Amino acid sequence: MRIICNQMGKRFNREWIFRNLDYDFKPGRKIALLGHNGSGKSTLLNILSAHLSPSKGSIRFEVDHKLLSPDQVFKHLGFIAPYIDLIEDFSLKEHIHFHTQFKSLPKGMDISAMIDLMGLQAHQNKAVRDFSSGMQQRLKLVLALVPENKLVLLDEPTSNLDQEGVEWYLNLIERFAEKKLIIVASNTNREYSFCREQIRIEDFKPKNIK
Repeated sequence: MRIICNQMGKRFNREWIFRNLDYDFKPGRKIALLGHNGSGKSTLLNILSAHLSPSKGSIRFEVDHKLLSPDQVFKHLGFIAPYIDLIEDFSLKEHIHFHTQFKSLPKGMDISAMIDLMGLQAHQNKAVRDFSSGMQQRLKLVLALVPENKLVLLDEPTSNLDQEGVEWYLNLIERFAEKKLIIVASNTNREYSFCREQIRIEDFKPKNIK
């Protein structure tokens, strides 16, 4: 997946969230999107996922050097965020089964292996609504990172995880993220320590623009 942003901006009513963003998100890169809470990181992620459109400029999606229409981005996307919910009536096993009907898994991975990866074998038939917040976060991360998604967007990926969970997340990244375009929205270093590029949203908030 490649995403090319040209003079891109987003505003709500008269307020610009960001403006004049030029960036080439190349395949396989690991990029941290930095900024304080409320700065517009989540808004930018929603544009990069094609859930929102820019107010100004353009965004182009490519897969294997071919133009991809915005309404097809979801086929290649893994996206987790505090505001994206799981299907809480499903059991863990049912949730993974449902999700993997729409996503390809790497060789050697199946529903049982994904449950093993989370360390939740004893909970595979429990409803997701009864999971702790940390268990739910592990499920979100596995669903985003393990399938063969070309683009993975992570908004506050270690929220609800303890130190052991953070180490587990970093191991998951190391194992499954090598060829994927990964964009992490965060203001916590431990969440994006593996990223080699950074975008600071404040750099695209010019003063006194109406």
